[in-house]
Amino acid sequence: MSQSKTNTNNKGSMKWWQLSLFGVGCTIGTGFFLGSSFGIKLGGPSILIGFVLAGLTTYLVFDALARMTANDPQKGAFRTYAKKALGHWAGFSVGWVYWSSEMLIMGSQLTALSIFTRFWFPNIPMWIFATGYGVLGLVVLLAGAKKLSKLENIFAVIKIAAIVMFIAIAAAFVFGWIDTSKNLAVPNSIGEWFPKGFLGFWSSLIFAFYAFGGIEVMGLMATELKNPKDAPKAGSIMLIVLVIIYVLSIGLALLLIPWDGFNTDDSPFVTVLEEYNLSIMPHVFNGALIIAGFSTMVAALYGVTTILGSLAEDGDAPKVFAKKGKLKIPFASLVLLIIVLIGSIIMALVLPEKIYEYITTGAGLMLLYNWLFILTSGHKLNSPNAFGKIKYVLGMTLVLAGISGTLISSSNRPGFFISIGFVCLIVIVTFIMSKKWKKQEAKKG
Repeated sequence: MSQSKTNTNNKGSMKWWQLSLFGVGCTIGTGFFLGSSFGIKLGGPSILIGFVLAGLTTYLVFDALARMTANDPQKGAFRTYAKKALGHWAGFSVGWVYWSSEMLIMGSQLTALSIFTRFWFPNIPMWIFATGYGVLGLVVLLAGAKKLSKLENIFAVIKIAAIVMFIAIAAAFVFGWIDTSKNLAVPNSIGEWFPKGFLGFWSSLIFAFYAFGGIEVMGLMATELKNPKDAPKAGSIMLIVLVIIYVLSIGLALLLIPWDGFNTDDSPFVTVLEEYNLSIMPHVFNGALIIAGFSTMVAALYGVTTILGSLAEDGDAPKVFAKKGKLKIPFASLVLLIIVLIGSIIMALVLPEKIYEYITTGAGLMLLYNWLFILTSGHKLNSPNAFGKIKYVLGMTLVLAGISGTLISSSNRPGFFISIGFVCLIVIVTFIMSKKWKKQEAKKG
């Protein structure tokens, strides 16, 4: 995306609450609505503890990013800060790690959107839906960042309304306001909270973390704040809201249906609404899920083009990706997005059963690698006091717990190796580029 144009049009126009709402719109997506089913399958009710820990970790990461933004607003956000704190190699690596993660997220969102739509049209191939959503996402992206921000705010309200609606309905059953003969599935022991043991809980963490993916886009958008120093407040309010609605909604779902009654083909919310024979409500909620997934996919498209433009402007990507034109984004970026979307559609055609779980795990891990860089950069640039240093160490420890947990479950390991493959490729390219940078510095010297 043309960075200078975007910043000129929107600089200083956003209030802190708008950024909070934008963050909610970017964050609540299929990682929560569908990914939580995988978390429940692996960890049972303990996934609720995972959401709290993931929320705490996200706060620590965004706090570090927001403080850097408040002190030195940069359109390259975390990539620019990594370069400033650790060197050119870090800025290059972080940019491409994030770009890769957003590409994987687009693929997972397209697959999830197709799964949700097949709730109504079970006989239509997934790739057809994936194609339609991909084209529609590009149309929205081409409308520009200002319209995207407004659209994400609308999506955020719809998503919050859907979750609040579910909480109200579920609470009515739990507290007996609506008659039901079903018994509540209340965990009464450590064994019932951790039905697959601590290792099951550990392996489920990645899906709790993935439900909070999106703070990076908030970091990119934070430069549009009227007062950049409001960034920490915007992130704190957003995360408090997310943790409350995540834990409440999933907690109520687990009270109404035992953890082993959920499956990974449907959202846990649709499963509950169908189980209690609420006729039209599963269909209404499924529509909200599609809106949630679509908004997250569009946010990923925005993140990809924004970071690619920043990389190109700094010479860390071909200059053609920063070249301005009549479109809202560089033509080369549009072509690349179309190619990647076609690749995602082909994966949805070839590997419809496992592709979501594999790509989600891989994308979640790539985001966590990026979070490690954000914490490391913040530790160096923010000059934290003793308590601040403890926060950074705690954040890194929790992030590493989420990463290492993917090695425990056989269903998560393919996603781990997907992420490692991307990282290895980026490391190789970074090593090659480092020689070029040394030559450039020698000429300057």
